[in-house]
Amino acid sequence: MFPRLLPALALLCACASPSPQFFNASRQDVLIDGRSFTVFRKDTRVQVIRHGYARSAERPDIPAQMLRAVAQATGCTPIETSFQGDSGERRGRIRC
Repeated sequence: MFPRLLPALALLCACASPSPQFFNASRQDVLIDGRSFTVFRKDTRVQVIRHGYARSAERPDIPAQMLRAVAQATGCTPIETSFQGDSGERRGRIRC
């Protein structure tokens, strides 16, 4: 039974849905240092979501990777001080 669930679980882990404020936002999937991120952009606001598991030792590097993902996905400069969230999901503003 469990082996049948594995493909479904893998598919669910690869999906990213925006928060309600980012419905109808543009979506860009990027890879930074081997880690997958999805960036949702609506005007000058962005939401970035990390995919996959991150060990506690890896988590300190993730906020910087998220900012790089935002820059790569949008072509704009993330306003670092505006970002709030954790190593799984953050929201902030960009300057273009």
